[in-house]
Amino acid sequence: MDAQLKRGILDICVLSAIKYEDSYGYKIIKDVKPVLDLSESTLYTILKRLEETNMLVVRTTIHEGRVRKYYHITHKGLKKLEDFRDEWKELMEVYSFIMEDKR
Repeated sequence: MDAQLKRGILDICVLSAIKYEDSYGYKIIKDVKPVLDLSESTLYTILKRLEETNMLVVRTTIHEGRVRKYYHITHKGLKKLEDFRDEWKELMEVYSFIMEDKR
């Protein structure tokens, strides 16, 4: 898969994992596991990028004596998900054209 396309899909998967409730790293990995294999190092790179682009914000809490970062999707992150859904419709039309058997 094209690296840019894969990067975009990974970002969308992470944003989707936190769209309804704040979450933390391990839970995000667990939540996306049914659809893709995501390593911790990849996840934290994605989370950092999404934070830097204001698509999510981070809050730190103490959980069972340890520091845990919770990630919250922003309005900009929700807009990114909405835009992706619109773009996906167009992409599926292209996919259908490519996969069509015209024999």
